[in-house]
Amino acid sequence: MRRKQKISGRKNQQGVIITLVAVFMLFVIGAMAALSIDVVTLYTARSEAQLAADAAALAAARVLANSGATSDPTGALLLSAESSGSPAQTVAIQVVKQNQVGGTYLTNANVTNFAFGGTTTNPTVTVTVQANLPTFFARIWGTKQVAVGASATAEAYNPSGANALGVATPTPVAPICVKPWLLPNVDPTSSPNPIFVTTTGAIAPTAGNLLGYTTPGAASLHLACGAPGTANAASCTVPLAAPEAFRYYPGDPASFPPPTVELPTCTPALTKPYEESIAGCIQAPIACNSQVNIDQPQYFTRKTETADAANCLTHTTNNQGDTVTSTDPPSVPFEFVAGNDNPIAGLATNDVMVSDSLVTVPVFDVGAPPGTVPPNPVTIVGFVQLFLSPGGLATPVSGHMLTTVINLAGCGTGWTATPIIGNGASPVAVRLISPP
Repeated sequence: MRRKQKISGRKNQQGVIITLVAVFMLFVIGAMAALSIDVVTLYTARSEAQLAADAAALAAARVLANSGATSDPTGALLLSAESSGSPAQTVAIQVVKQNQVGGTYLTNANVTNFAFGGTTTNPTVTVTVQANLPTFFARIWGTKQVAVGASATAEAYNPSGANALGVATPTPVAPICVKPWLLPNVDPTSSPNPIFVTTTGAIAPTAGNLLGYTTPGAASLHLACGAPGTANAASCTVPLAAPEAFRYYPGDPASFPPPTVELPTCTPALTKPYEESIAGCIQAPIACNSQVNIDQPQYFTRKTETADAANCLTHTTNNQGDTVTSTDPPSVPFEFVAGNDNPIAGLATNDVMVSDSLVTVPVFDVGAPPGTVPPNPVTIVGFVQLFLSPGGLATPVSGHMLTTVINLAGCGTGWTATPIIGNGASPVAVRLISPP
């Protein structure tokens, strides 16, 4: 009988232990589940903070890229672009405030660090954001708030600037949205000197004052095709005209395939691939040192089509397009002002970060002494970013376009690195360099 009583007592003790273990496990599992909710919430908030920092840094670097600062070897323009309360800083904060972290929109106070860095011609922007978020279940350990932050650094990369800093073989670029206007490597301010040194990609010494150059009426950007005085002077059949500064040759549709989506509605309507390539964004990148063809069909209406497409692109049909503010040469960063014909409602007269009037055109190696017919195909040795119709005026039906030079980016022969694909209508690539 005693032996049975002992066994029964042990069973009762084991039952109590199992119950205590079960209760303890429920508490542990519940605490871990509760804590995991806090961890997941904070992890999500950390990702949101990183997205905000990334977007702000990229936006600020884009402002620097379009300001002309990377094309100014003196560094004076960059100092002005990086001044306190600069457009780059203003845009970065605006972008930050459009983001939420933990369900709450960020404010100016959440930008804990905004710093410029890098070099004179390849500047960087670092943005750090931080937010204090309340905890829920972690309060049982006395933690009521947790700081969540992230930092990002973006660079405005100009290969000509990298060359100027002594980089032996800079990484080339391959911008998109390049217009089918092939410019000869001839400086309009000191013809027949080049815009770029073809062997190094550097901006030629004589082209140092080209930044901010606004073409006069007689030397505006216009078509150069058949040799002057020939029956085919208005077309691009052989013989071609000899290269002259800011006289472009049309690129063929195979090299500049017209876009098929997001084409603007134009009056008159655009019907030819050449017009669509001007008014729309060509998605195929044009890389440094690539070869492209001059379009040479018997084609006598290209001047009118150029004017119609350019006016459609820049919204200048009524002479009220976007404008650019600068001096010549620029002493302050370029800024862009929306015109009354800008298609975005309510934007007129306001400063804008980018404009449809900003375009990138390729520059080709003339390949021979001045005065000789260019080769076909031609080799791309650089890019020039232009602001079309800087006064907001329509391009005349003759196809002569007034332009202002905003940026210059060259390509050196022998550059073998994989090019950086462009991300907008600028040859100055903008990329995140931190976090990797």
